[in-house]
Amino acid sequence: MKDLNQKIENILQKFKEIEIKLSESSGLNSNTLIKLNKEYADLNPVVDKINLYNKCISNINGINELINDEDNQIKSEAEKELVKEKKNLEIIENELLRLLIPKDINDNKNSILEIRAGTGGEEASLFAANLFNMYQKYSDLKNWKFEIMSLSETGLKGIKEVVCNIKGNNVFSRLKFESGVHRVQRIPVTETGGRIHTSAATVAVLPEAEEVDIVIEEKDLRIDVFRSSGPGGQSVNTTDSAVRITHIPSGIVVSQQDEKSQHKNKSKAMKILRSRILDREIQIKNIERAEKRKSQVGSGDRSERIRTYNFPQGRISDHRINLTIYKLNEVLEGNLDEVIDPLIIDNETKLISELNND
Repeated sequence: MKDLNQKIENILQKFKEIEIKLSESSGLNSNTLIKLNKEYADLNPVVDKINLYNKCISNINGINELINDEDNQIKSEAEKELVKEKKNLEIIENELLRLLIPKDINDNKNSILEIRAGTGGEEASLFAANLFNMYQKYSDLKNWKFEIMSLSETGLKGIKEVVCNIKGNNVFSRLKFESGVHRVQRIPVTETGGRIHTSAATVAVLPEAEEVDIVIEEKDLRIDVFRSSGPGGQSVNTTDSAVRITHIPSGIVVSQQDEKSQHKNKSKAMKILRSRILDREIQIKNIERAEKRKSQVGSGDRSERIRTYNFPQGRISDHRINLTIYKLNEVLEGNLDEVIDPLIIDNETKLISELNND
């Protein structure tokens, strides 16, 4: 594979240059040294895999010479060994290609999870609550910290809208494919005729943006304060503690009123705002990238219907990768890996295909 060999050559050359610089590190400043050590640590496992790959190719070349031997026994053994070594090469090559996939710089970030009830009235709100519980249980299984930032409930313990902050290892890399429209098919608790209804909820998973990721100018913000209100609109606070922040260039608006302190509400609102602005930038890049290479898991459009939860059949279907599993209850109890892992594998496979076509 010519392209792969060229990539390997470039990586080995870069690794050698870094090694030389580190061996002469006495004149380097601390920032440069930290950067070089990070690059070295990132490339080290790739170089180890390249060495295995090259060794395997060398073994195959040696075996091919034995196949031409006049001794039939040696020739027969060599042919058997060649089959084994070619399989080994295929495994190593796939592992190497996965290491060469460009990393998503946001994969290690914490996430902002937003769930909103869609079409379907009260049933949609109850389904949004199901999704909220599912992600909370999944976070518990992953030992992630799950914090509710804002919550708007309905009378039947449904959820109109909830915003959560999830912190832990590789949160965004695991949850980023959850964004989109989730559809439910079941008999609602309010249905007396036993008919199956269809309703939906929208999920958005945003990488949590730090201040260094997104710089927001004060002049670009309009901040309004007002009294927080409870169900039915009645005031639940006698001070103007609720905050609404509008980012004028993008038109993004964030309201926060769950805290009694205006300062805390503003801090939470700014965290959500930064993440939404970062997410908007990512979405724009994804659209541009998808136009160039039709290779994403779905379109990434938040209005795209990505998954159906069919209660009568106990079935979950992910429409982006034609995945169907009959483990609805297990998934709703937080065992989401059975859905998430195939999505990650599918994305990696497509990125590897891109890598080969570059």
